[in-house]
Amino acid sequence: MSQDLHTHPDGVDRAKLKLTFVAVVSVLLLASLGQTVVTTALPIIVGELGGLDQITWVITAYLMAATVGAPVFGKLGDLYGRKRVLQIGIGVFLLGSLLSASAGSIWTLVLGRFVQGLGGGGLIVVSMATVADVVPPRQRGRYQGFLGGVFGFSTVIGPLAGGFIVQHFHWSWMFLLNVPLGLVAFTILAIVLESLPPRRKPVIDYAGAGLLAATLSLAVIIASIGGNPVPWTSPVMLALYAALAVALGAFITAEYRAKEPVLPLQLFRINNFVVSNTVGTIIGVAMFGTITFVPMFMQVVKGLSPAQSGLFIFPMMLGMITASTLSGIFMSRTGRYRILPVFSTLLLAVAMGALSTLSPSTPNWLIVVCVMAAGIGIGPVMGVGVTAIQNSVPGNMVGVGTASANMFRLIGGSLGTALFGAIFSHGLTRELGSALGGANPRALTAQAISAMDPDLQAQVGLGIAHALQPVFLIGAVMACLACLVALLMVELPLSDRVPDRNSNEPATVPAE
Repeated sequence: MSQDLHTHPDGVDRAKLKLTFVAVVSVLLLASLGQTVVTTALPIIVGELGGLDQITWVITAYLMAATVGAPVFGKLGDLYGRKRVLQIGIGVFLLGSLLSASAGSIWTLVLGRFVQGLGGGGLIVVSMATVADVVPPRQRGRYQGFLGGVFGFSTVIGPLAGGFIVQHFHWSWMFLLNVPLGLVAFTILAIVLESLPPRRKPVIDYAGAGLLAATLSLAVIIASIGGNPVPWTSPVMLALYAALAVALGAFITAEYRAKEPVLPLQLFRINNFVVSNTVGTIIGVAMFGTITFVPMFMQVVKGLSPAQSGLFIFPMMLGMITASTLSGIFMSRTGRYRILPVFSTLLLAVAMGALSTLSPSTPNWLIVVCVMAAGIGIGPVMGVGVTAIQNSVPGNMVGVGTASANMFRLIGGSLGTALFGAIFSHGLTRELGSALGGANPRALTAQAISAMDPDLQAQVGLGIAHALQPVFLIGAVMACLACLVALLMVELPLSDRVPDRNSNEPATVPAE
């Protein structure tokens, strides 16, 4: 029999567990809002600070920094305790928010988003690891499913809030509003969570963290500029390839020698760790590609306002929330989880394939159906991946294991957004280079398109739709690949006990 949702099997009272969960939810809400609040506001922001061709950098900077921050903060949480690391993460996140709010140029905004992402990535993974400290694996699926729902809910609110703010106020208020939210989350943490002593004398893997940052940054830069504006075989790109190979090799060497590696290499010998993170990486590509380009399509091609375009992300997040929550309940009741990502990624492939046929004449209701199906396909993967990893890694690596799930999903998001941005930019040049009479099509804005002659406006809308089609088609192919990889997952029993935080063994004891 599964235990009650709020019952801790080792005697921790239900009130304390509820308060801990409230603290986790408040932090997760803050960090996940930071990921998506700018999506519907991007055309307005780049219209003031830059051009349409730079639209993905504001998101890519956040995702790239969150990718680096996730394993570092996850490891620090294992060493120093979750409470202290969460509070530091809030401070870093708010600093980035203030930098973003005061930005006077696109690259200052990118810098602020990078700092914000460092804190945000850490907050997400450490908050999820906090749940693993107090909830047994068999019941954890239900909690992680609910957290996936919170993540989805905040991702709905983010685009809507961003669209509303830029429509009625200056866009900087998107970042300034993080300050009171962050202070509330900080206060809840101070009251609810216990300050645990370090597990042992901490040894920080500075070299590993720095080399990981260099490796991921080079990968994102290559994806961003490759092909257009820099040819793939140019000397500059060849130098970047070499630098990436050197950085990756140095990172692997540093992790092999480190006493407390930021990403322990022995984790890559665990089947479910590798499978879950591979699927998560692929899903990150589809998820952030959809979040970034669907609102942009609705604004630039369909002529909707930022707030209205944000509503078209709502069905996707509704699908994510519903699928994540139901998959968590299914895991808790049955102890099974392997089959969930297999079928959900197959549905995602169908949805992305349908989105690849978008055109100015596509009915809005059909777009709603497609993005909802994409959300249903993404939802189960997030909760299942975290649960499968936490159930298979040693107890003393739960933090870094949880961080890996977020890190690899963000790797997919950052690389995918950068690569999709490059593909879209190249497509714009191909489709509209001659139609605009020598003007740079990558500098288009929604305002400029709305002021065009109706015939030219229709031609531009069709060209933008054609430039987007390869983006979603690649997402469909990658979702099919994720489905095949998910078949390799091994369904380990979900234990009914909480693993020892200092244990070298995973809690994979069969439930009675």
